[in-house]
Amino acid sequence: MSGHVFHTNRQELHGVTVVVNGASGKTYVGRYHERNERGVVLKDVGIHEPGNGLPLEDWLERQRKFGVKVDERALVVPNDEVVDLGRFG
Repeated sequence: MSGHVFHTNRQELHGVTVVVNGASGKTYVGRYHERNERGVVLKDVGIHEPGNGLPLEDWLERQRKFGVKVDERALVVPNDEVVDLGRFG
C-alpha cells in the first residue's frame, strides 16, 4: 500500500541508512533507529577506524557499491562522539 506508514511516532531518519562521523575519527554507517539521551542508535553497522585498512573514502565507496559490511548488529554512538550525521548515499 503506497504511502502507508508502518512506524508512527518515529524520527524522520528512522530506517534510513546514515553515516556518522565520530570525534574519535571513527566513521559509522548503519540504519538509523533513533537518537535519545544515550546517543544515536544504529542497526547493522559498519565501522571504519582510521589507519585500519582502506582510506575512508575508499571504504565508503565499497559500502555504497556492495552494501554495508556489518561489524555490529546494534550500536549506540554516544552523543559526545557524534560530530556529523547525515543520509548515506
